[in-house]
Amino acid sequence: MTERTFSIIKPDATERNLTGAINAVIEASGLRIVAQRRIRMSRAQAEQFYGVHKERPFFGELVDFMTSGPVVVQVLEGDNAVAAYRDVMGATNPDNAADGTIRKLFARNVGENSVHGSDSAENAAIEIAQFFSADDIVG
Repeated sequence: MTERTFSIIKPDATERNLTGAINAVIEASGLRIVAQRRIRMSRAQAEQFYGVHKERPFFGELVDFMTSGPVVVQVLEGDNAVAAYRDVMGATNPDNAADGTIRKLFARNVGENSVHGSDSAENAAIEIAQFFSADDIVG
């Protein structure tokens, strides 16, 4: 089933000019990038986006990190895109990520792990709507 998922290429990756390399891994997996925008996430956007973690001890650090530099927000499309992209990203901790995954290839550590991907189709729709309108997505 064709579906969409949301991706963020995080500041640790954009700082190292890895957008193209990460996009190549995404596209090689069979997913299509149907919308993409390089932005500087505001503190308010980051706090809203990661609001589910508001009570966690790492929330402030996460918001600081995500606003520390440009990010690339994306809409990906493909068969079972949410699960497919989670496989392509690899484990949150790059030490545990499978060879060839984005995090194994590019992440610095568990905090600076290069990419975010939606964890469900429902959350993908919510996350996409935070950064894109329907007119932005050409699929």
